[in-house]
Amino acid sequence: MIDAHAHLTDARIAAEVDAVVRRALEAGVTRIVTCGEDVPSSEAAVALAHRYDSVVAAVGIHPHRAHAASPSALARIMDLAADRRVVAIGEIGVDLSGRSAPLDHQRRAFVAQLEMARDLGLPACVHVRDAGDEARSLVDRVAGVRGWIHCFSEGPDEVGEWTRRGFHVSFAGTVTYPGSERLRAAARAAPDDRVLIETDTPYLAPQARRGQRNEPALVVHTYDEVARERWSTAAHLATQVRANAAALFGRRW
Repeated sequence: MIDAHAHLTDARIAAEVDAVVRRALEAGVTRIVTCGEDVPSSEAAVALAHRYDSVVAAVGIHPHRAHAASPSALARIMDLAADRRVVAIGEIGVDLSGRSAPLDHQRRAFVAQLEMARDLGLPACVHVRDAGDEARSLVDRVAGVRGWIHCFSEGPDEVGEWTRRGFHVSFAGTVTYPGSERLRAAARAAPDDRVLIETDTPYLAPQARRGQRNEPALVVHTYDEVARERWSTAAHLATQVRANAAALFGRRW
């Protein structure tokens, strides 16, 4: 199985990251994408990717921290992206929930990093919260960019809006929550070759562990739920997700 988005550098994980990675392997998780949120966490993500064979890194500046996307910070992200263990630019995106940086900062940081991803030939890991139309309008400015929408939170109609733009959609533990029928409909609607599965560790633990700290080993619950919705098996879905990840991430995967 693949965990397409985690934050192994988070303080809630970092103190026992050896055990967390070991438990993931024991659960059958063979690859974890650990994502940066700013320059320090991106540097730490790259270090973890060199420490564990099962971990690869994404580097970028999150919309919550978009005010920190200075020219020097973006240059450092560019430098980090040259590392052979970096498979993507991210976590980047747009968040209109009221918790993020001002929108003008988010727009500048997002477009600059989308352009970086395109120019480097890397996919972008995109955060979208309450901002689907805004995020798509910015993606449309950057011809040729590709990537995945992490923790997909829109409905089935928006799946096609993203896939026709060259993006995959990644489902997290939220798809297992009783009230998430619209999200489960999106999981049913996603094309076979565009589905990814993730944890967003340490956030959004699946229903079986809801309210607890999440970790990559728990991604099995999300595979089970999405497979049920797609009239498939977790093993078949895992095979499909591995193929999708290989196609998305390419030679560094």
